[in-house]
Amino acid sequence: MMDFTAIMKMKGAWDTFTRNHPKFMPFMQAVGREAIGDGTIIEIKVKSPEGKEYNTNMRLTQEDLDLFAQLRGMM
Repeated sequence: MMDFTAIMKMKGAWDTFTRNHPKFMPFMQAVGREAIGDGTIIEIKVKSPEGKEYNTNMRLTQEDLDLFAQLRGMM
């Protein structure tokens, strides 16, 4: 059984996140609609407040896409 209080707390945190970062969800929705497919390369770059950079990338496979579809089906 899901804890209703925890769900409401998470929703509040999500609402704050989307209010603080209004461009993030439209970006993710556009990427999901237009750019995700077998062979898509996702690159991630993180820069710490001290200026240190972390970079990585991954090429999506059909197995990854199948997993994403299963997760979407659970929501």
